[in-house]
Amino acid sequence: MKKVLSMIIAATMVLSISACGAKSETPATPTTPAAPVENKEGLLGATTATVRFKVGTTTAPTGHYVKGLQEMQRLLESKSGGTMTLDIYPNSQLGNERDMMENVGMGVQDMVLSSTGPIPNFVKEFAVLDLPYLFETAEDAYKVLDGEVGEALLAKLDTQGIKGFGFWENGFRHITNNTKEIKVPADLKGMQLRTMENKVHMAGYEALGSIPTPMAWGEIFTALQQGTVDGQENPLAIIESAKVYEVQKYISLTGAFYSPCVLMINEARFKGLTADQQKAFTEAADEAKVWQRNYSQEYDKKAVESLKSLGITITEVDTAVWAEAVSGVYNNLDSFGIDAALVKQIQDSLK
Repeated sequence: MKKVLSMIIAATMVLSISACGAKSETPATPTTPAAPVENKEGLLGATTATVRFKVGTTTAPTGHYVKGLQEMQRLLESKSGGTMTLDIYPNSQLGNERDMMENVGMGVQDMVLSSTGPIPNFVKEFAVLDLPYLFETAEDAYKVLDGEVGEALLAKLDTQGIKGFGFWENGFRHITNNTKEIKVPADLKGMQLRTMENKVHMAGYEALGSIPTPMAWGEIFTALQQGTVDGQENPLAIIESAKVYEVQKYISLTGAFYSPCVLMINEARFKGLTADQQKAFTEAADEAKVWQRNYSQEYDKKAVESLKSLGITITEVDTAVWAEAVSGVYNNLDSFGIDAALVKQIQDSLK
């Protein structure tokens, strides 16, 4: 009996040790999203915050989108007494803009800061903002986007389960290439140009003689390196922060399209907040929008000098000539689902 008892005790000890060993090799299930690679840049919010919003964008950590989100992060933590924050995921870590917008609408992702490029695929009325040379200055854009037209457009996002929190700034879009200096529309003839997945932009660049090639931002750098496309178009802040200049040596300041971006959150997620939390979030978003626009304007000014110092050829163009070349786009508003009355309302408000 003693021998049997000893064998039972020994077997029990072996099983106990084995179980402990197995437990020590199994990692605990994480309770928070994995930190982005760029966490060293301060992209994750305060660890003490109990309400966290996962927000994605396609731009680099040094870009004007992310800087604006970091300012909102700071404001939100301050206004909520440290209980609310943003966790920022740049560089398309959560997908391209269209994918992220879909995910926000479905509640898979909390928030996204996206250019308006893919939004007409979900809310057709946003296409009006993509018309070439609709705005002459950023101030003209702010007047429209912060007014009745902008508010009406943001309200339509609720059809997608999304709540929009204002128009931030991407900027005026300019053309880059690695072949030649582009001064007039004829210089673009036959050039394969990467554009956003946007019908109005594509029609505009077709009118200018190029071959528009829609492509997600995350694919563009490789496409430029491999010569899949000859050039691309983007605001200076993105051209500089994403180091497009490493594969594109010519920049033409055409500014054909003013590109705003929209801060969006899953509507159900926002409605689930308390009244005080909603107030803190709304105030932080509004103040961050103004800050980000100012930052974007200053960034653009500095980017011109920075790019010149790197040996990039920057060409100013006669925008009146370019505007005339794309004017035909306005004759086909119906094909883009754009309301001519809305275009007139915008134009009249800027007179």
